[in-house]
Amino acid sequence: MIKIKKLEFGEVKGYMIGKGPVGPPLMSVAFYMIDGVLIDTGFSRMEKIVLELLEKKPPHTILLTHFHEDHSGNAAAIKKRYNAKICGSLPTARLMAALPKILPYEHLIWGRASESDVDPVAESINSGRYCFTPIYTPGHSADHTVYLEKEHGWLFSGDLYIAEKIKFFRSDERIEDQIDSIKKVLEHDFDAIFCGHRPCLENGKASLKSKLAFLEDIRGNVGKMLEKGYAENQIIKSFQNSSARHIKLLTMGNVSFRNMIYSAINSCVSPGSHRSPNDNVLYPFFSGWK
Repeated sequence: MIKIKKLEFGEVKGYMIGKGPVGPPLMSVAFYMIDGVLIDTGFSRMEKIVLELLEKKPPHTILLTHFHEDHSGNAAAIKKRYNAKICGSLPTARLMAALPKILPYEHLIWGRASESDVDPVAESINSGRYCFTPIYTPGHSADHTVYLEKEHGWLFSGDLYIAEKIKFFRSDERIEDQIDSIKKVLEHDFDAIFCGHRPCLENGKASLKSKLAFLEDIRGNVGKMLEKGYAENQIIKSFQNSSARHIKLLTMGNVSFRNMIYSAINSCVSPGSHRSPNDNVLYPFFSGWK
């Protein structure tokens, strides 16, 4: 089932798109367009539809928040069709030039992005009427970047926000980096969050503060349990959350609430390091997938 929802927020236009292999989409993703600048591109399984949606007002510039295939999936096709320039952080440029393998569920839901040349983003991007300032915000991914339009208080946040109380982490997400990145963004003034999955057009800064408090509570409580001598498995079990169990099953553990707790343990035991709970065991039979 394909779902397309047109988004109109004053001068900012966009679409929320999703495609379910069977039934409704498990997760939809948004991309936004303003003054010829496209922020993110949707996923490649809807390439034809996305190209048609952009046909009347094609972009001249693409700003990628990060390399994940649901955000970068159509960048190469849009560049080819409309001669658009692709920009992103230097880590995004490196990743898009030699994309890592994706897992079977990612193939099934979104499809693989195509490798493409990405220009490292400048200190600011001026569209003519608007100016976008990139802010490097690792945590959800190592290359994650948000774009702030200061004058209008707009934050194009990719996957920095998603929700105040998120239900799961990918296995490579780092809670300490997310906390630091959110703190960095909160130093700026903005009200509207143009999120990749859940737009928050009013009180966006307050909502992001709530997410920060949630993540800090998780990490703080984990730290207290470690001080009391709790073992890792005891800590994980105490935070047991079954609300996203179907996501964990679909992704074979690559996306789960457990990953968030494990990341919090890592950050308390060995700040700055990262060890995934699925290291060397996740998808051992799919190592050849591209």
